[in-house]
Amino acid sequence: MKDIIQRKLDSYKARTEQDEENALKEITQEVCLYSLAKSGFFEKAAFQGGTCLRIVYGLDRFSEDLDFALMKPDKNFELAPYLKKTSDLMEAYGYGMEVAGKESADDSVKTRFLKDDSIKKIVTFKHLSDVRKKINIKVELDSNPPLFATDEPKFLDFPTDYSIRCHDPGSLFAGKIHALLCRNFIKGRDWYDFNWYIAERTAPNYELLKAALSQQGPWKNQELSINREWLVSALTDKIQTIPWKQTIEDVSKFLRPEKRQEVEGLWSVDFFLSKTKKLVNKS
Repeated sequence: MKDIIQRKLDSYKARTEQDEENALKEITQEVCLYSLAKSGFFEKAAFQGGTCLRIVYGLDRFSEDLDFALMKPDKNFELAPYLKKTSDLMEAYGYGMEVAGKESADDSVKTRFLKDDSIKKIVTFKHLSDVRKKINIKVELDSNPPLFATDEPKFLDFPTDYSIRCHDPGSLFAGKIHALLCRNFIKGRDWYDFNWYIAERTAPNYELLKAALSQQGPWKNQELSINREWLVSALTDKIQTIPWKQTIEDVSKFLRPEKRQEVEGLWSVDFFLSKTKKLVNKS
């Protein structure tokens, strides 16, 4: 089973050390997903976030974290037992996963880390020279997600065939817009993903967005009338506050060289204002 990791890594045809490290992390994420599915995790939770967009829907950038949301709120849900089963199942592929971090019953977002320093010792690299650093995957679960997300089953085939549940593109877009409007730090991946959704002509799940904005952020507990006009106005205001040079630097390490050049040459206030005008209304 360990050979499958090597073959998958070779298939990426990584051209730089950063690309090779990103590829190995993504492969590890996929083995994690498979192992979570085998543990019964997706009977309770759905996959969401940027890694979901990458692995399930074909977003062309690398990602860091595995993000999930319960299908029904449960503040007492424990993530750790599922991750313990996951680490046990991953041993067959050459991983020695350590589950790190602590959960608090008071936290609606449960956060744990999966760390491994075994797989790098049995995989042959073309570029990566430092194999001492652990692979570190952050796993987050929203145990009190906003209402109105739409989930759907998806079938994946690495490391073998299996199924998961994940948010549909419109719900994922709503979550991304919530992050764009409410996050209090710079994350270039948010804006890269926004551009991808616009290119795909994805209509955001406006009901979910309204529930999320009411739950957390500057509009918390406000009765909003969320429509395309409101959203274009809010995004326009936000875009004009973004330090785009810093945002480009933040996203660059997750992109292949040709995409880095594209981003560096285009990203600006005017570029994203033009994209916002293409926002799709409710379908």
